[in-house]
Amino acid sequence: GGGRAMTDSGCGALVAGRIRQRGPITAAEFMDLALYAPGAGYYARADRRSGRAGDFFTSVDVGPLFGALLASGFEALWLDAAAGLDRDRIDLVEAGAGNGRLAADVLAAAASRHPAFYRALRLHLVDRSAAARAAHHDVLGRHAGRLASSGEALPPVIDGILYANELLDAFPVHVVEMGAHGLLEVYVDLRGGRLVERLGPPSTPRLEAYLADAGAVLETGWRAEVNLAAMAWVADAARRLRRGFLLLVDYGHESSALFSGARRRGTLTAYRGHQAETPGAASSDGRPAWLADPGQQDLTTHVDLTSVRRTAEAGGLETVLAVDQTRFLLDLLERSGLAAELDAPDRARDRLALKTLIMPGGLGSTHKVLLFRTR
Repeated sequence: GGGRAMTDSGCGALVAGRIRQRGPITAAEFMDLALYAPGAGYYARADRRSGRAGDFFTSVDVGPLFGALLASGFEALWLDAAAGLDRDRIDLVEAGAGNGRLAADVLAAAASRHPAFYRALRLHLVDRSAAARAAHHDVLGRHAGRLASSGEALPPVIDGILYANELLDAFPVHVVEMGAHGLLEVYVDLRGGRLVERLGPPSTPRLEAYLADAGAVLETGWRAEVNLAAMAWVADAARRLRRGFLLLVDYGHESSALFSGARRRGTLTAYRGHQAETPGAASSDGRPAWLADPGQQDLTTHVDLTSVRRTAEAGGLETVLAVDQTRFLLDLLERSGLAAELDAPDRARDRLALKTLIMPGGLGSTHKVLLFRTR
């Protein structure tokens, strides 16, 4: 922040160079560089970004219990006769896997509690960050033998379970604002060596089409984000899933709540050192917080759950479940038999972890779980 020109950082220089070359860029293009530019983007530079030492907190940071509960749920899906999954071999694919920590928790629990499922699973970890992928073998440790692939893209064909925890909220979004005479898009431009917002006509007619499909009516001055990339990912995932399930855990809202007066500034939030810069906030030098220090902070938005469901269903999947994380994990806790074990005196830490995962107002109610299956 402060008085430094934004072009000081490696990522800032990349952004500035792109603008000088091509003119103002969309928020989506800016976010793609700020988060994912090789060697310079926020996620590209480190194998892990969350936890006490990081900038934000996820369910995985609470401890291995989240992975253990998921393992129990995955085993139940594998055994679901209606799904018709192979008893001897199942693809378990994590998208946005980071360094593989959640997968390691899932596999550790499966190895000790669900041995038949463990033997059948072939793990595929997908992440855009080369640093994260390089850590997969070490993080998986003694379970690395189950790793069938580690790459940037989803496997071409998936027979089994594809899951993602807080993936869609990290996709680059287009930012729009309703002007007096129609929809405008927010672009990122340079002024005096600094990044600034500039309003212009929408970069693609798909933005208005998306809002119309979502039933969103924006009043003059309201802002919103349109996550075309997330919908493209869901459509692609539905295409590749030949047989089985898609499980998405993310924070979001139905379209009617997302595109409403309560969120008239949108939901684009910058996280650094566990401090969130709320939508519309300015950094110390007066610039919008999301434009400060590209590559040095996390940028996220809330997910449009209605549109995710519509996209998945248009891709041939059916919705099995749409609940908040509290309800989902409590059901898994009951089914897994872990509840009784947590009463043991030496499981105090796990009891505390469970509270963090399911507490209303915390991760439990802000995070939603969507489960789809192939028809």
